[in-house]
Order: sequence, then structure tokens, then C-alpha cells
Amino acid sequence: MKSHHFAAVSSFVAILVWLWTLPTWANESVQFAKVTPSPVFSFPRDQGAHPLFRTEWWYVTGHVTTTSGKLLGFQVTFFRSRTGIGEDSPSRFAPTQILFAHAAVSDPALGKLRHDDRIARQGFGSRAATEVLDIALDNWTMRQVGNQIHTQLKAKDFAIDLMLTAATTPLLQGENGLSRKGPGPDQASYYVSLPQSKVEGAIELNGKLETVHGIAWFDHEWSSEIMSDNASGWDWLGANFDDGGALMAFQMRSKSGGVLWSAGTRVARDGSIVRFAKDEVAFTPLRLWQSPRTGARWPVAMQVRAGGETFELKPWMDDQELDSTRSTGIVYWEGAVDVMRGRDRQGRGYLELTGYAKPIKF
Repeated sequence: MKSHHFAAVSSFVAILVWLWTLPTWANESVQFAKVTPSPVFSFPRDQGAHPLFRTEWWYVTGHVTTTSGKLLGFQVTFFRSRTGIGEDSPSRFAPTQILFAHAAVSDPALGKLRHDDRIARQGFGSRAATEVLDIALDNWTMRQVGNQIHTQLKAKDFAIDLMLTAATTPLLQGENGLSRKGPGPDQASYYVSLPQSKVEGAIELNGKLETVHGIAWFDHEWSSEIMSDNASGWDWLGANFDDGGALMAFQMRSKSGGVLWSAGTRVARDGSIVRFAKDEVAFTPLRLWQSPRTGARWPVAMQVRAGGETFELKPWMDDQELDSTRSTGIVYWEGAVDVMRGRDRQGRGYLELTGYAKPIKF
């Protein structure tokens, strides 16, 4: 395991050395692709990479039960970043595209996350294919085959080998797949989801491999300018309900503490879809937890209003903070939660909180 950690750090150092020693290869006139209205998607191609855009990520979270009856949450995220540097260089070492990956397992019996991350330039065993979802950082992979997505990795103290089977065609978030994140015309992303995906496979903890099964959520977003300069971070929820429905909701917070933007999508048990506009979604903190490592105060218990419905989010455990300063430079809280209405559980989800340790910056 130590060799993987050394390889990740060595790759990161190599990228920094290249950036510092060859600045003349940077092309300041690089134009990033822009999100435009009325997008037209073609799948499975559009589940692959879009390298002309600045930022892209593929995100899987889920809740599974092991053969021994243990409940676990998991997160696997791959990021791609177009740097705008070295695009005219003939060198294979030019870091024109940088790949990152995060993985975590939420285990209430442990009381904190198991997590790990990776970083590498594209090439030399790391890739983000454009014709279909096929992304890899060495032995960390996420690949699409038909309506299934296979993600596999071996981290420093856990391993994941899971197959997701989509329940439906991709859900287009926002305005037919264009998800606005602020009032500016460029403050948006292309955003597609696969809620209620069946997940099967195995997770290894403490050297013990167990078969698991459960329900997962898959997200894919790409953009070149998501946040306004006045944004500090966001609160996001992806929830799979026990009746087969789903909810995605988010709000972008301002540096002054207000809400810049909010939106969401509700899928009912019969498959009907309602999309919420700004001011129809609200997150209200119910309880804060302070990290003993970063000092950040995270609203780990939340009330979420989406249209005419209100839910309470109950974290499986408070300590689900991820410090990814070694790769993406972001400290965030990414946690398994129960979605409650009063005393009754309606489903399970993942709550993502950013900008509480410090304002987020891509």
C-alpha cells in the first residue's frame, strides 16, 4: 500500500516541478468550452470525458448491506481538470489534463471515514476516454459497459469492487441537462444523474472481503465556470427513497452567508419528474459538528425543503470530513445520511458540504 501512496505523491511532485520549470509552455490564450442553452446529449458518448471543458467529475455514492448484515456507505469520485498549460508542447509529460480520484467508506462502527485519494497527469496508465465512460488512475477505475458502471480500486486500508446497474435512462438535471448554479450565463454545468441504481459487488475492510448489495446514485457534471466570484461553497443532497423515488437538491452559498442560488429535481415513485427553480429549495442547519482536525464547523444535520416537501437529514456519524488538500486542495464533508420525515425514514442519501473550512476555489 505504501508504494501507491508514494506513487501518488511522486506524481503530484512531478506535476508541480513541470509547472514551475516550464512556464513558457503555458498558453494564456487557451479558450475553454462553454456551457450553452438547449444541449443535445448522446449516450453513452456523453458519459465519457469532455476535455475541452475546464472541470469534470464522475461521482458514485451508495448504501450497501454486507453478507454479515453490516450497513456501509461508499463514495467514489473521479475528477478531470484541463489546465490550459502545455497544450502546444510535444512532450508527453505536459500536464494538459490532470486527473484526481477520491474514495471513502462510511462505517458507523468505526465512527469516522476510511478515505484515500489519487492524482496524476493523463497518460502513463491514467486516462479519461471520450467515447464512453472509461477513466483510470493506475488501478483505480470506473468503466461503463451497456447500462452498467463498474468501479474498482484498492486504497490504503480498504478496497471497492462494485457494479452499478442503472434503473432508468440518464436523468437530465435542470433545463434539459443544463444546471444553473448562479445568475450569470456561464455559471452552469451540464449535469446528468442515474438515481436508484442497483449496486452489487464487494468491499474489503480490515483485510476481510464481504459481498454487498444496495442502492447507489451516479452523477456526471462538466463545465468551465460553475461558481460566481461571490460564492463560498455549496450544500448538495442526492437521495434515493425507499418507494423508488429520488431527490437532488442544492444551494450555492455566498461569502456573506446568504444563498446565491438553489435548485433541485424530484422524481416520484411513478417516474414523474418535478424540477424546482430558485427559492423552491432551502437547506436549514439543525446541528453543527466541529472537526478536531481542521476546526471547521459542519452542519451535519440539515432540514431540506424541496417544493412542498420537507425532510430532515440524519448523519450516520458526524465525522465524515474529507481532507483532499493533497489532490484537489479542498476540505469537504461528504456523508451518508438517513432521510427522515419526523420519526419515519423515507430513504437514504449523501449530503455534500463545501466551503465551511474555507471558501472553495477551483
